Amino acid sequence: MNLPNKITVCRICLIPLFVFFYMADFVPYGKLIAAILFAGACFTDFLDGKIARKRGLVTNLGKFLDPIADKVLVMAGIILLIACPIQPHNGVTFLSAIQPYYVGIIAAVVILARELIISAFRQVAATKNVVLAADMYGKVKAVFQFITLIFYFVYAFLIEEFYDGVTPGKIDFGFATMSGWDVANTILGLVGYLLLAITVVMTIVSACKYISNNRQVLKDSQK
Repeated sequence: MNLPNKITVCRICLIPLFVFFYMADFVPYGKLIAAILFAGACFTDFLDGKIARKRGLVTNLGKFLDPIADKVLVMAGIILLIACPIQPHNGVTFLSAIQPYYVGIIAAVVILARELIISAFRQVAATKNVVLAADMYGKVKAVFQFITLIFYFVYAFLIEEFYDGVTPGKIDFGFATMSGWDVANTILGLVGYLLLAITVVMTIVSACKYISNNRQVLKDSQK
């Protein structure tokens, strides 16, 4: 097993670790540790690909492991943010880091649907002995997915450890009656929505462009 593949395996091994620390409320600063581990796993995605291309170490094992690691990493992250509640120290329970929760569910469905569609598309291409390389849109999509999820991991940590508002999770633009943390929470919430919106749009655009640029794969062979 070469170095890029070892890095990919490390990324896979980091997945259960950040899941554990995000859910382990008994671990001090567990969500911060989870955010750091998740960010590290995201970094390895770019590191293994760069090393493989630079040193000519692209292998079939790497082609198999790398997309699996990426998909599981992203889906594990977004499922955690949707399904695992965060508990501020004032005792008020949040439903999830991504609020309202159905926004996160919609994003997760779009991301999962995109990956399933592209995976099926590549399988069709493989039956025709066509190798489809990743394009720039897919790389930009991955960057925004990673940035957005890292942001929400950090946001979950900040809310759970420091949030002291009386109306957590509710966006209220009456800043004159809001505490400092209410204002900060509102701003962070808006930033999160913006990042999530860009991520969803890029996820859809990247899928459309990928299929459009390789649409010959879907054409039946002439007999």
